[in-house]
Amino acid sequence: MTGTTGFGTIPRFVLAAVFLLGGWGARPASAEPTFLSKQYPRCTACHYSASGGGLLTPYGRSLSREEISTFGRQGAGGVPATGTTRGEEGFLFGALSSESPLQLGLDVRPSHVGVDLPGRTIADRNFLMNLDLQAAWRRDRWTAYGSVGRAPVGGGGELVSYEHWVAWQATEAVTVRAGRFLPAYGVRFADHTSFTREGLEMAQNDQVYGVEVGLSTDRTLVQVSAGPGRAESVVENDGRQAFSASGRFQLDLGPRTVIVASALHRAASEARPRSTGTGLSFGYAPAPWLTTWTHADVQFQRLDASSRSYIFANQTSVAALRGVWLRVSPQLRWTAADPRGEIRRMVYGLDVYPRTHWHVNLSYYRDRLPFAGRSTRTLLAQLHLYL
Repeated sequence: MTGTTGFGTIPRFVLAAVFLLGGWGARPASAEPTFLSKQYPRCTACHYSASGGGLLTPYGRSLSREEISTFGRQGAGGVPATGTTRGEEGFLFGALSSESPLQLGLDVRPSHVGVDLPGRTIADRNFLMNLDLQAAWRRDRWTAYGSVGRAPVGGGGELVSYEHWVAWQATEAVTVRAGRFLPAYGVRFADHTSFTREGLEMAQNDQVYGVEVGLSTDRTLVQVSAGPGRAESVVENDGRQAFSASGRFQLDLGPRTVIVASALHRAASEARPRSTGTGLSFGYAPAPWLTTWTHADVQFQRLDASSRSYIFANQTSVAALRGVWLRVSPQLRWTAADPRGEIRRMVYGLDVYPRTHWHVNLSYYRDRLPFAGRSTRTLLAQLHLYL
């Protein structure tokens, strides 16, 4: 390693190594597209948010018990069959009735992360990734949603709300929501450091302030949003705030086959040039124990060094046993006419769901920068409790 500064090869390599660590000190998302294999191609089958992640609906809680956990199925392992969320799948084991218009969730995620450069360990620590209280109130055609938790590591420890919005069901097919949310785009992998999220500014605190209109039919879902831009930039007035608009079109070819086309436009700001991105995603689950998602993306005028950048990512998950999933995710990110920005990643993961809302995640990342001829290795271990 050298002490060189600027935008040379070594600083780019260091940046690629440590951006994972920075991302793991912030809000994670909770969506997991692996469960397309359970024949649920829409996020709203289990979540309040149309773009996925966050608080589960009572139905989503019950489904996680019946379809996902190893020992949580009704009547299994001595667990009584309740048919409601008053059992272990409910908030604090049934503190609220599933019929109540107010639903709560507590998201706790103690973690360990280690990051190694060649011949050097740059991080090896335990920390509480997040402790968030989530709430949703739904009555008739209205839904109000919000979350509050402590700020990420290095954020001072104050309470923050990364997502809050109000939605109105105008008709059976049309929904309108306004507030702070992550715009719908591509496939939302649970790992917010994925190139399809971190690389597209769709990560842990990249929500926008805006208005979103959704149109849902039996086979299609269209989501269009527009607003003044990234919420943190609007609040902090950091020079990055600019009008942004997004569009996502999903076609359900079958209960386990989905194709998605997306677009995202950000106007020029004081700190960044205008950018437009387009993406194409394909999800396929040929069996209840196998799901694969592939996403390809082209971003225009995102980097000063080139007018185009590209992202390709695949995530394939296999259920070795009930509640035990093996995961592999090759990812590639590069920039036209600038080989220094190319990053090749391979992720190997193990996801275990022993009981309802207990999730153990072990992930091993290997990032390679061909231009520098170097690589980083990262190990992430998490216990995710969703109470």
